[in-house]
This record gives sequence, C-alpha cells and structure tokens, in this order.
Amino acid sequence: MSSTRFQFDQGHNGRHERIDFLTDKEKGPSKRKLGILIGVLVALLILAAIAAFLIWFFVFKDADSKAATVSKMYGPTVQVFSGHMKLVGVPYKQELENTDSEDFELLADQLEALLEENYKKDPLLGKYYTKSRVTAFSEGVIAYYWSQFDIPTEDLEVLPEFSEELVLETLENGIKEQRGMSSKSDVKISEVTASFTDPRMTRSPRANECFYRLEANTVAQRFSSPGYPKGYLPKSRCQWQIRASEDNAIFVTFPFFHIEDDCSDDFVSIYDSLSPDDSQAITEKCGQRPPSNPLAVTSSGNIMLINFITDSVVQRPGFEAEYKAIPKSKVKTCGGVLSENKGVFTSPLYPSFYPPSVDCKWTIKVTVGKKVRVKFTMFRMKEPGVDIRVCHKDYVDVMGTKYCGEMSSLDLTSETNVLDVSFHSDESFTDKGFSAIYSAFDPANPCPNKFACASGICIGEELQCDGWNDCGDMSDEMKCRCEEDQYSCDNGLCKPKLWVCDRVNDCGDWSDEKSCSCGENEWRCGDGLCMPQDVVCDQKMDCEDGSDEASCKTSPGICSDFSFKCMNAQCVNKVNAQCDRVNDCSDDSDEANCACGTRPYKLNRIVGGQNAELGEWPWQVSLHFLTYGHTCGASIISAKWLLSAAHCFVTNSPQNHVASNWLSYSGMQDQYKQDGVERRAIKKIITNPDYNQMTFDYDVALLELSEPLKFTNTIQPICLPASSHVFPAGMSCWVTGWGALREGGSKAQLLQKAMVKIINDTVCNIVTEGQVTSRMLCSGFLAGGVDACQGDSGGPMVCFEESGKWFQAGIVSWGEGCARRNKPGVYSRVSKLVDWIKKETGI
Repeated sequence: MSSTRFQFDQGHNGRHERIDFLTDKEKGPSKRKLGILIGVLVALLILAAIAAFLIWFFVFKDADSKAATVSKMYGPTVQVFSGHMKLVGVPYKQELENTDSEDFELLADQLEALLEENYKKDPLLGKYYTKSRVTAFSEGVIAYYWSQFDIPTEDLEVLPEFSEELVLETLENGIKEQRGMSSKSDVKISEVTASFTDPRMTRSPRANECFYRLEANTVAQRFSSPGYPKGYLPKSRCQWQIRASEDNAIFVTFPFFHIEDDCSDDFVSIYDSLSPDDSQAITEKCGQRPPSNPLAVTSSGNIMLINFITDSVVQRPGFEAEYKAIPKSKVKTCGGVLSENKGVFTSPLYPSFYPPSVDCKWTIKVTVGKKVRVKFTMFRMKEPGVDIRVCHKDYVDVMGTKYCGEMSSLDLTSETNVLDVSFHSDESFTDKGFSAIYSAFDPANPCPNKFACASGICIGEELQCDGWNDCGDMSDEMKCRCEEDQYSCDNGLCKPKLWVCDRVNDCGDWSDEKSCSCGENEWRCGDGLCMPQDVVCDQKMDCEDGSDEASCKTSPGICSDFSFKCMNAQCVNKVNAQCDRVNDCSDDSDEANCACGTRPYKLNRIVGGQNAELGEWPWQVSLHFLTYGHTCGASIISAKWLLSAAHCFVTNSPQNHVASNWLSYSGMQDQYKQDGVERRAIKKIITNPDYNQMTFDYDVALLELSEPLKFTNTIQPICLPASSHVFPAGMSCWVTGWGALREGGSKAQLLQKAMVKIINDTVCNIVTEGQVTSRMLCSGFLAGGVDACQGDSGGPMVCFEESGKWFQAGIVSWGEGCARRNKPGVYSRVSKLVDWIKKETGI
C-alpha cells in the first residue's frame, strides 16, 4: 500500500527546521395591437412552460429522484487518512496513554486544531474537511491520528483529486509558510505520515465500545473476538491496542481463527502502529485457518493495533488470540556467518510471520575449492501491489538479484566458496518468509550420479528427457532423443504422447496440437469427429454426443449429453450449469444440493511437496479392512454415504464384500493420529451390478454408514457432477490417498496429494490399446519426479471449477504399475455413473 511521509532535517542555518501546524413624431402603436402582442407572448410562454414540464417529467424526473435517493441512502462519500506525527519539544508522560487524562486531552486538542488549520489552507481539503482525531500517543513522542473529509454526492467528480500526496503536500506547504515565523505553539512536528484508511476503522479515542487496552509481558495472555466461540455479531467495530515495555516487541498468535471468507465484509487487520495506517500494516486476514498453520505475527517495536471489522450477516465463531512480550533483540537478531559445509537458515521467527523493518545478512563460507548450493524449501514473501520482477519492498537478495512473491522452489548456486544472502522487510505487510538449506559441492563433479542442470541444481538421471521441466530452466529437456512413448515437438522437445491433442500447448510451439483441429470451416465434436461449421446451434444433434448444441441458447428444446436436466424435465444447454451460482432452471434445481465441494480452512495456494495439509481434502476417507489397516480410499458424498471402487470389495475373497469387516475413518490426515477423526462401521456395501472384474468397467461402489457423519472443518462432502458435466482434456485436477510412496513400497503415513492432468479420450484409448470405455477417464501426472502412488484404489480424483466448488471427476480404478510416468492412470468416470449413484442413495 502506498503512504506518504514528510520529514525535515537540518536547514541551512544548522538547526532543525520544523513546522507549527497551525495555521420627429411618429404615430405610436394602438392599444389593440399592443394587447394582441402581449397575448401572443403570454401564450408562447405558457406553451414553453408546458413543454419544459413534459421534458422534465418524462426525461429527468427519474434521474433527479434517483440522485436524491442515492444521496439520502448513502450520504456523502467519506475519505479518511490516518498516520502518525512525531513531535518535538514535548516530554513523554505516562498519562498520555490514558485518553481520559488531562494531559492527553490538552495535547490532542492542540494537535487536532493544528491539523484543521493546515487543511483549511488548501481549497479542496478545506472545503470538505470534517474533523481530525488524535487517538493515541507512544514514546518518541509519536501522536497517532486520523482525518475525515466528507464529499457530497453532487461533488463526486473531485474524488480523484483526493490523494495521500495531496495531504502531504498541504502539510509541507504549511511547514514552509511557518519557517522563520514565531511559533504559535510549543508543539512542533518533525515527521508525519498519511495513508488512505477504511472509515470503518476510525473511532473516537474515548469510545469504549469493543475497545481494549492490553499490556503485554513475558507471560502469554489471551483475548478473543466478542461472542467467541458462539459467534460474533454483524457491524462489529472492535479494536485492541497492545503495548509492551520499551525494550520489548509484541508476539501474537491465533490458535483459533474462523471468520467469514470474504475479506471485504469481515476481516482482522494488524498494524505495527497504534493507527490503522496502511504504511504500517502487518497483515489483513479472513476465512478459517487450520490449527496446523496458525496465524502468528510480530511487531517491530513495543506497540501493536488489531482491528476486527464485521459487516456480513453470516455468523462465524470468531477468533482467539494469545499475546506476549518478547525481547527486541530476538526480533532484530538474524544473519551471521555460516561456516559449516551444510546447514539450515530461515527468515526471522519462521514459521511465524517475519517482523517488519528487519534487515539480515548471512555469509555462507564453505571449504575453499567448493561452491555453495542453496535450496529454498519454503518461500513466501507476498505483498499487495508488488511487482515480483522488481521486488521493491520485502525481498531476499542473492548475488545482486532480488526475489519476492511466492515460489514452490528456488535453487541457487554460488560462483565461489562464499555466498551472501540478504533479507529485507520494510515497514508494512509481512508474510511467512522462507526456510532454506545449503550445502557445499565440488564444481568438477557437481551432481554425482545425477543430472546437473544449467542452474547448478541436481535431479535424478531418469528425469532427463522425460518431457517435464524438472530443472526449471529446461536444461534437462534440451538435445533429447524422443522415446517411443514420447511425441517429438517441432522445437526439439520430447513430450509424453498422452499430452497430444489435449488443447494445451505442452510443446510451447503448439506442435502437439497442430494435427488435432478440424478444418477452417468445421466444428470438432466432443469425440473428435469433424462436422461442417453451419451445423452448430441449428437445433439438431449432428454430433453423436450433442456437443454442437451444448451451449446454444437458441436450442432450448434440444437435450444432449451436455444438457443439464432440471427436475421439471427442462434442459439447459449450458456447459456445467450445476452449482455455478446462476439459476438456469426455472425451478432452480441446478442450484439445489450445492452444500458440498468446499474446504472450510483457508489454505495457502498448494505449493510443492506431496504431504497434504490438515483439512485440505475434507472429503477423503480411509477404509480399513479387518486387521490389515488402510486398504482402500473413498470419498464422502453425504452424511450417510461414501463413494469408492467396486474392485476393493469384489475380489477372490468373499470376506471383502462383508460390510462388518470394514471401518471408515473420515477427517484423517495421519494414519497414526485419531484427533478429529470420525470412525464409522459400514452398514451396507453396494457394488454396481455391471462391474466387470476383467475390464474394470463400471468400477464403482457405495458404502452406507452405520450412523451419519458430523460435518466439521475437516469432514465435508464432495460435489457429485451432473451427467452432463464436462471435465475437458488438459484440465488440472488432484488425486489423493495413502498409497505406496513408491512402486512396491509401503503405504504412506500422511495423506498424499498429486496434481494430474486429464488426458484426451482418443489418445488414452490408443495408449491403453483400446481398454478404456466411456465409463472411464484417464489422467497423467503433471509434476516431474512424481513416481508415487498417491491415489488409493477407490479414492477420489477432484477438480476445481470457477464456481468455487470442487467436483469429483473420477474414482481411482486401474493403471499400469504405480501410475508410471507417461502411462495413464485410469479412473471410473463419475459423471457416467452418477444416475446409478443417486438412484441407490436417494441423494
């Protein structure tokens, strides 16, 4: 966020120059003719008045009344600026921390009068200025303030002229005018900041409603949002001012955090200040955070301000926070010399948010003759409005290059045996930071028994020329000779044949898609057949699958495979009309039963790694068979029903089909931990009667639970797609489970995840030599180096839609080996089986 600051240092006279804010005879016409003339004029005036009234009545009346209504409803537009002023010549007293004290009142009144006097000097600010309030003081002496300007509806065109720069310029001009003049006050100001502020965060210094002053010490203390845990009320405006002794900083963590997901309605904002000044903002958060990743922040000094704003009518539990004082030395101490040949270093206070206003430098020195390799295993330094190509705010600097933003991986190598790594955080907006490991390597043999990327990092030799950019700089994919199961791109790259004709530019030059499209005046059906372009939207099903009429509003009577069937038998020709927050059916049935496919916890973007976070996949279920432990996966589709694969239960052993031999575990992340997990016995197992053990066709099963699940933050149902739902080739989806970590290896203890890409049906059918039916869906792994079996038999493959919902596209069914690279994983296609699922379960 932008902010402005103005500070005067020593002037030409060697003294600090500061401001007091102050302040022949012709025959005449006959009476008859004159009367006629007057009559005509009057008549014309009457006609003109009538015409004007009619024009106003039919043209302007509504506009005028609407403008009046808007003005009455919303009133003037409020512009608020907040910041701080550093005072000179004012001794700091403890009484200044008490807003009811005489010292506070006298100094605050004086500063508010000076601010008003200064604003009045500017024609624009003076015209709309309403008031200023000094809300707090801290050591220094620093005064925290906000100023309000009200702009009526009829003057809204001046809004663009209101800026932080204008406020600062006004203050600066006032300072210049006061130079050399005798002081009107003993109060002088050496520094001032100003930034736009949400008017909802302004409050009178003596307003006590939902306002709290807290004193932090070394013993952790707690506070919570009003109404916690039962729920907070809408229109809450709460504020906590936290102070500590001058040699301490303040550390605050939120063990529980659950407010509305939309930050424009409800949010918690935290400041390294006692004013809601964006230039001092640490962070702003909303949503729900898992206990495994709590929000934790630190101030740079001995003050902190926390605001809690609620406007939504949705009631959430709120938050609980814990605060304590920590030595400033702990906050500021970082960096140093790292002389071992390998080690770990992190941003200050990691994994908590790093504090603002910190600079660190690590000098890594390894054995002479060797070089340094640094791998950032975690890197997140995001900030609103920051261009990651410039990194002008918070950053890590290595060899003259600045890095910021969020990266799944960052690997760097030095040119000598010494490498400097610098870290900088400015005054506003902090983040999680980084964790890095470093090691020494021999430049003559940088990657023993591995492939050396041009960047200096090492990857497995088997990852070279595999179609994936494992190095990050494409050096492992250059000068490759394509294998039989790879496609040779025109630019020389090798890509898996699975990626051909999936409408995604995998080669980078579109050569993998060049032979897939139809002619210039042709339409490509969903099954790949080419038809004349004029058959599209002609109200006839020319493509066998009806894709030529799928999105045609002119074909309301056409029901195709792509049509959403409403409960009243109406067909909606719109791709994926289900649960897209638009009522397409006249009976609104397309938006019914949409309480699914959401993740309560507000998770960070999925970055790197294979271990799933707690609550990341709340529909995932672990099925345990007898004493064998985890055996198959499943997904929650309602409180009473689970979805899995038939091959888990139809085996050579009849015991597998006995419901009492199975137990389900929902809400599980770790196979060895039961906290928050709901265990249920299986009441009934229903396998599809058309299931074929030889071909795995119709590989789907339903499990009825002995008692309903209680939905929680970690237990939620997945959305079932309509039979018309389209998961296009090239779409990225996720497969999860506790499958083996490697082919032939043991099962995973922690829930695993892997991103996969849906494969073109025709291509998949060719690769599998015709074994794929219309009830099957193929996908392949996206990331390089993924050779694990994250997907359990019976587990879900889920895809995220623009509507904000997750839908289950597939059920893990079969594949060659353990989802080998360049070999597809095959899933039961849920959209082709959903009618049977709903018939059996009634959901």
